[in-house]
Amino acid sequence: MDGRRRIAESLSDGFARAWRRTTDLSIGGQRLVRRWLKPVLDLKPPRGIGVAGCALLLLASAGYGVISGGHAKVLTEELRDMRDATANAFGLRLTDISLAGQRQVTREDILKAVGITPRSSLLFLDAAAARRQLKTIPWIAEATVLKLYPGRLHIAITERDAFALWQKDRKISVIAEDGVVLESYTDGQFALLPLVVGDGAELKAREFLTLLDKYPALRAQVHASVLVADRRWNLKLKNGIVVKLPELDAARALAELARLDRDKRLLTRDIVEVDLRLPDRVTVRLPDDAAQLREEQMREQEKDKDKQIKRKGGRA
Repeated sequence: MDGRRRIAESLSDGFARAWRRTTDLSIGGQRLVRRWLKPVLDLKPPRGIGVAGCALLLLASAGYGVISGGHAKVLTEELRDMRDATANAFGLRLTDISLAGQRQVTREDILKAVGITPRSSLLFLDAAAARRQLKTIPWIAEATVLKLYPGRLHIAITERDAFALWQKDRKISVIAEDGVVLESYTDGQFALLPLVVGDGAELKAREFLTLLDKYPALRAQVHASVLVADRRWNLKLKNGIVVKLPELDAARALAELARLDRDKRLLTRDIVEVDLRLPDRVTVRLPDDAAQLREEQMREQEKDKDKQIKRKGGRA
């Protein structure tokens, strides 16, 4: 008897009964699986599926080999040439390319950007993609690409104008009015452009140089406009004088400088610096030798004044 006054059965009989229940469940599970998988098991593979599988495996292996070997670009070009050759055979060869608007950009640069080769066909040329590629050339601000079947292509571009020279880290570049770097400065073609110097000067050049243009006599004397700490400008003149402009109201300072130069010939004197950063005064710094001479002259003038005072006192 067990604790509940039931007839106890042996352990072997209990294990046998549990095993029979598990076996019954497994048989039912097998029947359920067969019922669900019967449609799949009854399917008959189509003829040739083995060949197709082998072909896919070979293609996948070849693709992996092309990519891992770095031959994808070559393969793409070959496929493109085959595609264009087929279109050319049907009379869609690109035979006439007309360009308009280019001055600084060469014909070769334009055709290279668009991806045109002697084997290209008009049918497979993507006009929108060609336009995007053309606008990656810094000189080109806008571009239009027209396909005129059966074999004519018209490309019109609008170029940016060279606006100024920009120096940064001893490197000089040609920039457009909006600050876009057009090319490195290598020859004298753009030597007459104004020079701006400093980090960020290319983006602020248009505003400042437009202000400086209001004083042509002053601008003619400027060798370079230097942006200081991205806040204010210094003018380095051709005669070596440095003019320090204020951060705020640079227009007022330039007007005052132009007036002093017109009335007092300030910028032709023997000075090294003009400081206009304070609104209520103009500070001028002399060269060292001139400053020393000036001090000596001041001392001589003071001595002369003392002598005159003594003479007047003796007469009295």
